[in-house]
Amino acid sequence: MVNEVNEELLAAVERVVRTVVAEEVTPRWRRLAAEDVIEKNGPYDLVTTADRRAEERLTEELPALLPGSVVVGEEAVSADPDVLKRLDGDDPVWVVDPVDGTANFVRGEDGYATLVTLVQGGEPLASWTYVPERGLMATARRGAGAYLNGQRMHTAAAPDGTLRVSTSNPVFRTEQERVLIGRLEAAGAATRSCTCAGIEYLELARGGVDGVAFFWELPWDHAAGLLLVTEAGGASLTVAGEPFRIPGGNALPFSIARDAETARRIIELMGA
Repeated sequence: MVNEVNEELLAAVERVVRTVVAEEVTPRWRRLAAEDVIEKNGPYDLVTTADRRAEERLTEELPALLPGSVVVGEEAVSADPDVLKRLDGDDPVWVVDPVDGTANFVRGEDGYATLVTLVQGGEPLASWTYVPERGLMATARRGAGAYLNGQRMHTAAAPDGTLRVSTSNPVFRTEQERVLIGRLEAAGAATRSCTCAGIEYLELARGGVDGVAFFWELPWDHAAGLLLVTEAGGASLTVAGEPFRIPGGNALPFSIARDAETARRIIELMGA
């Protein structure tokens, strides 16, 4: 069992993430060959050689830092959905998204991130959000705050009072999702489309947006951001009135926002 994540482990994981990204991801940015990009479930669901190699490396190296821990990675679950069941066990779990925002990465845009979260008993203990092309490393520890490049982060409202909400990418929206997002906009919310969940959560943690309204619960997309935002002062809420759960089984949609009242407001405005 993991009682707490100390500074030594926090720094060791950061070193591993930075090294793996430097060796497997950034050298392939804007240098992908056609055979490096594969469609998993259509033209908007992509995986690249960078995703696969980075996840393989992280799967090898992270458990070595914490004996007895296991890994739940996006690509491993894609190959074997039973891997997701590890989140229901007692072992510490590294939840890994090797390249969050793969479509951005493929287009040569800098809006991609590598996300790692240490979870046990369904609860996030520590997280690392690395946006290499922008020089951003955000870390959080349960009960110890959220930091960006070593500086404490705090959620914040817009100076003019506008409700700023990040929500799903239009290419993935169902008709029902379009209706719910339309209600937010009709109520005066300023919405923006998410193409990299990790970056949107980082923006929320440092006061750039007020909340997210999301319609999917894949743990590698949300685990790091959930801890980052809550440690910066935020809160999560599903349409069932419960906090968001990393292992799944959430009533959707859900919001993670700068505070509990804002999360509640986003859910109520959608009328889901």
